[in-house]
Amino acid sequence: MAKLLYITAHPHDDQVSFSMAAGKAFIDSYKEANPNDEIVHIDLYKEHIPHIDVDVFSGWGKLQTGKGFEELSEEEKTKVGRLNELSEQFISGDKYVFVTPFWNFSFPPVMKAYIDSVAVAGKTFKYTAEGPIGLLTDKKALHIQSRGGVYSEGPAAELEMGHRYLNVIMNFFGVPSFEGLFIEGHNAMPDKAEDIKANGIARAKDLAKTF
Repeated sequence: MAKLLYITAHPHDDQVSFSMAAGKAFIDSYKEANPNDEIVHIDLYKEHIPHIDVDVFSGWGKLQTGKGFEELSEEEKTKVGRLNELSEQFISGDKYVFVTPFWNFSFPPVMKAYIDSVAVAGKTFKYTAEGPIGLLTDKKALHIQSRGGVYSEGPAAELEMGHRYLNVIMNFFGVPSFEGLFIEGHNAMPDKAEDIKANGIARAKDLAKTF
C-alpha cells in the first residue's frame, strides 16, 4: 500500500478551477486503480504554514546548539513544531500530486511557503563533501497546472517559473520521477476552453491509472 499526498494550492474548487477539476479527476481515477492506497489531501489554503522568520531561525539555532525543545520560547515552539509536523508528513508520503494555478508566471505564495517548510537538511536532502544529495530517492511526483495562455512551448515558455521551480526542488530532493500535466490556452482561446478542459480531465484520468 502506498501513501499519496494530494497537495493543492488553489483558492477555488473543481467547479471553478480547471486545474482542480483535472486534479479531482486524477484522484477519482487513482482511487479506482489503487483502492488500497492511502490518499491525504493537504489544502494549503486551509493549513497553517509558518513563514521562516526570526522566531524560526532563533528556535532552530537553539536546537542546533544542543538546547532542548522545552527551552524554546512559546513562539519558537509553535512555529518550529508546526514546521516539523509538515516536513514529517511530507517525507511519510510515497507519491506527491501538486495542483496549482498559474499566477504571475509561477504559483500562489502558499506553495512556496510549503516548499520552504519541507526543504529540511537531514530529511529531504543532506549536505556532503561532494555537495547536497537528495534523500527522497524512492518517491514520485506530479504537477497539475492550468494556464490561461500557452507556456509549455513557444515564445512564452521561458517565462514559466512555477513548474520549473518544482522540477528543480524535486530534483534537489532526489525524487527520480517528476511529471507535469498542463491544461493551457483556455483564456487565449475562449472558444476552445471547454474542449481544453475536457482534454485535460481525460489525460488526468489516464495518467492516474499508471501513476
